[in-house]
Amino acid sequence: MSEKKFKAIYGTRDIMPNEAPTWGRVIDTVSRLASDCGYGFIHPPIFEATELFARGIGEATDIVSKEMYTFKDQGDRSLTLRPEGTASVVRAYLEHSLGAKEGLVKVWYAGPMFRQERPQAGRLRQFYQFGVEAIGSLNPALDAEVIDLNYRILSALGLDGMRVFINSIGMAEDRQAHKRAFSAFVEPILDKFCADCQRRFQTNPLRMFDCKEKGCQALLTDAPIILDYLSEDNRAHFEQVQQYLLKTGVPFNVDKRLVRGLDYYTRTAWEIRSDKLGSQDSLSGGGRYDLLVEQLGGPPTPGIGFAAGIERIIMAMPESRRAAKTVRQGVFVVAASEQYRPQAYFLAHRIRHIGAAAETDYLGRSMKGQMKQADRSGLNFAVILAENEMSGGRVIIKDLVNSKQFEVELVKLMNIQSMMQLGELLEQSE
Repeated sequence: MSEKKFKAIYGTRDIMPNEAPTWGRVIDTVSRLASDCGYGFIHPPIFEATELFARGIGEATDIVSKEMYTFKDQGDRSLTLRPEGTASVVRAYLEHSLGAKEGLVKVWYAGPMFRQERPQAGRLRQFYQFGVEAIGSLNPALDAEVIDLNYRILSALGLDGMRVFINSIGMAEDRQAHKRAFSAFVEPILDKFCADCQRRFQTNPLRMFDCKEKGCQALLTDAPIILDYLSEDNRAHFEQVQQYLLKTGVPFNVDKRLVRGLDYYTRTAWEIRSDKLGSQDSLSGGGRYDLLVEQLGGPPTPGIGFAAGIERIIMAMPESRRAAKTVRQGVFVVAASEQYRPQAYFLAHRIRHIGAAAETDYLGRSMKGQMKQADRSGLNFAVILAENEMSGGRVIIKDLVNSKQFEVELVKLMNIQSMMQLGELLEQSE
């Protein structure tokens, strides 16, 4: 009887070591550009109280009603694996009184999210997002900063063919005025819409514009749009956001039908889409959530943010950027014969001890095999312990980037005390 072979759960996947450099490049880019704008890193827990997401995202949303991974723990508490990051960040903002310490709190995060939906290209049940949140200001310049940051991160990763679409979905009073006109338009033909749209009509009619069914979208061609029902203040806010974006240089279009799939959004909403992803073309999106802090038990506090799926971003990256080899600063120590393997180990250990990267072979490969391994390692230098040179107390240092090589005394390498000394020694290849 053969043993059972375990596989990753449907809707999940392994991120393999050869993929890791690309993932690291995405996170490093987000970290660098977010930090440049004053955003600090936050890492909320992977699971939270179910009520946090039900209240924050909206019980009528597809995420809460259909897609969350919810379970009871041993204390009979209902917990949920996080389906998105904003509600957790706002919970942390309130729990740790961040608003009392800083008037404007700016953070970014990255990590796995979980939604039980039908897996498709770039959309899995365990998927990875990075996101940015800014809590504490209603200034339209902040809207422009966050949209610009979203766009610059994707641009820095080499994505092209991007289109930025923005809209304003107003506040509660705007939506009530729009709902009356929208209901009068839809009610006579409601039975022609899909079941999801009919349900949304009862809970949040605005989200009918988010339906992906072509038949539903055709029925809404002449439907009233929210922009026509904005209050004077909210209309002025949206116009100022556009002015800031124009001055910032972010290319955008106003999409009067754009809404977001989460109920907490207010005022400015946007999506960045790619022509590299087919019909499911959304790369990233976000918006204001000026009522969310209050809904979760805090004082009235405006907020804005966005999230982006890392898998979909990598799919849209040019092949040259995905496959780009990452060169690491460090050495691969090669033993040309068995007698030098102990010295190769101790030399690698010594170099690691001063804080540099170092690897060596543990599979008994030939010198040729070790050099191939050194090339695959991504390290920029190989230190070769070969018989002719070792007999004179010297080793070969080969620059794996430009193929130049030279010799140094082994004792100098073994006595290195700092990264600076190692760098000075290796610079002889230049």
